[in-house]
Amino acid sequence: MTFKHKLLLAFVTIIFLPVLLCIVAFLIVGNVLALQDGARQLQNYNTLADNVQTNSAVIDSLYNEVREKTEQDPYALENKEYDGELAEKLQGYNCYILIRRDQEIYYTDNQKDANRLFTALPQYRGNSAQGAGSGYVLKNNRLIRQMDFSFSDGAQGSFFVVTQVVFMFSKKFVVAMFFAILAVLCITGAILTSWLKRSLYEPVRALNIAMNNIRDGNFEYRLQTNDKGEIGELYRNYEDMRLRLKETAEEKLEDEKHDRELISNISHDLKTPITSIKGYVEGLLDGVANTPEKQRKYLQTILNKSNDMNNLINELTLYSKIDSNRIPYNFQKINLADYFADCVEEIGMDMEARGIKLNYDNLVSPDTMIIADPEQLKRVINNIISNSVKYMDKSHQTIDIRILDEQDSVRIEIEDNGKGIAARDLPNIFDRFFRTDSSRNSAQGGSGIGLSIVRKIIEDHGGYIWATSREGVGTCMHFVIRKYKEKENPAAHVDSSGEGNE
Repeated sequence: MTFKHKLLLAFVTIIFLPVLLCIVAFLIVGNVLALQDGARQLQNYNTLADNVQTNSAVIDSLYNEVREKTEQDPYALENKEYDGELAEKLQGYNCYILIRRDQEIYYTDNQKDANRLFTALPQYRGNSAQGAGSGYVLKNNRLIRQMDFSFSDGAQGSFFVVTQVVFMFSKKFVVAMFFAILAVLCITGAILTSWLKRSLYEPVRALNIAMNNIRDGNFEYRLQTNDKGEIGELYRNYEDMRLRLKETAEEKLEDEKHDRELISNISHDLKTPITSIKGYVEGLLDGVANTPEKQRKYLQTILNKSNDMNNLINELTLYSKIDSNRIPYNFQKINLADYFADCVEEIGMDMEARGIKLNYDNLVSPDTMIIADPEQLKRVINNIISNSVKYMDKSHQTIDIRILDEQDSVRIEIEDNGKGIAARDLPNIFDRFFRTDSSRNSAQGGSGIGLSIVRKIIEDHGGYIWATSREGVGTCMHFVIRKYKEKENPAAHVDSSGEGNE
């Protein structure tokens, strides 16, 4: 239920429930006081709300009936069966009849009140026309209509219709109604308070507890509800927030773990070349390299180790730019065949020095163009090949570079015959810091971010990359880059066909 509907329901309850309860209290209090004062139980609200006006017509009608009856039969009121019939006609009107014979009660249908009122009844005034037609008299907070007559033996008789009105005006009734209304207001307030507590206070309190759990870092505290209104929406928003915060916290922990791994990897990867450089420098200083050939070999090794350290630092610099999406690109239109011919020539010299055979096949058209950053694309090729070289384990080592045509794009394959990668590890090799014993043993160096950088660069070029591998056979890296196509000029096309000219 929405807040709008709840407020509307609260408004209706505040208006109608007290009114309804007050009416019920009015009837109950009136009945109780009337019974205590000797009157009959009230039958309806009209009797209580307008006692005199409601009863007067009935009393006048009954009075006229009795007068006509006594004119025809002067002794009709001596018949108690007839008196009972008259009493039944007043049932439900808070009235009763009382017939007095001299100074005794001859007949009444309300003995208790009649006994209390008897001494206050008006005196007998005779059954003449003047005396018989007397009007209402107020005695002891009773409205009394009197008609005098004579019994057959000459005894003085009086016929009274008594209306009980004391509870309508008494202080007792006002006090009782005050406490009744107070009770009604308390009951209404208690019902509304209980309902609002259950529908508003308790959900807000539960949400406050949940937010305190979030503040304390407990992202497992859940809030569940079937409410379709604002409270339900608030709970669902909390759940969305909790899940996102939980995911963010888990990612943060994972990043912290990776950072620690990175520091550990970098420490290892820097320690190895530094130790080598230190050893060779000490050898030079101690005169171990006592010939020009040895000195040149020592210096070349120092240079190679320094280059390794420089490459590692460059890799870390690029990694920091990846994290902030600030890799500098200088996209150009380049000829694919020429570009790879230069790369293979440069890489081939290094592979030859390492004793690795490099094979190159270009199966695309010589005029195929792509849009790429030459420097970053070269980084991709160098990272893949250096990774292949690192895990070569065969005596006859080969690397194959193939360029294949795929209509709107080109696919570059770089395949080696190294250790290969386990099938369970293959989907994760492009993740940052991922290393395995079979494919990325930390003893062989590497920070674990090389292939993640490769994937980032290829994706920024609008391409995609994947790998296939067989343990003990080798690994092949595949990446796809779209071709560059000149946009056609429709006007030029029409002109060249000779159409469209006058």
